[in-house]
Amino acid sequence: MIFWRHGRTEWNRSGLFQGQEDIDLDETGREQALRAAEVLVTRQPAMIVSSDLRRAADTAAALAGLSGVEVTFDKRLRETDAGQWQGLSFAEIDEQFADDNAAWRGGDPVVRAGGAENRLDVGERMLAAVNDAVSRIAPSETLVIVSHGGAIRAALAALMGLPPERWGTLAGVSNCHWSEVHEVVGRAGALFSWQLTEHNVGLGSLPVEPLEG
Repeated sequence: MIFWRHGRTEWNRSGLFQGQEDIDLDETGREQALRAAEVLVTRQPAMIVSSDLRRAADTAAALAGLSGVEVTFDKRLRETDAGQWQGLSFAEIDEQFADDNAAWRGGDPVVRAGGAENRLDVGERMLAAVNDAVSRIAPSETLVIVSHGGAIRAALAALMGLPPERWGTLAGVSNCHWSEVHEVVGRAGALFSWQLTEHNVGLGSLPVEPLEG
């Protein structure tokens, strides 16, 4: 299973917290999606499931165009609902919501972004969406989940069963980078179902912007 973050948007470039605002890819983001799709198509995806927000949907479309696999959409794969933070710069958030922002940047899974969702909320809905998608693919097939930086990090932590207080140990995912997990099958005594094999992987020439939001 591959978790792929959308390409860059103008709000990413400008350092604005997007949350669930529906922002388009910018020119760089469209190029990132096309180039990353050329790599991911070699993984022979059997299913592509995407957030319905345009920046993710258009990223997914690049892979669909190369693979011939139709994209399905799931609102549960959206980015964190960041409430009052959406549309603010990271500097403005730090100025206006210093304590909550410090906790958020420190990986606190309980603090609510802009008074809306916290990482536990996001992890729960992401995990439900992922499990639904996994139930629809055959053994040994590859599933590509196209989503958002914060949502992907929460999904990975929840999927691997990390204690909430350890979720912050996972680094963020840069624009159009991806993380890969493999199901653990047939391993006697295994205490987990999924293993993280690659994290925040992308083309070396792509701009690296790992900030969530």
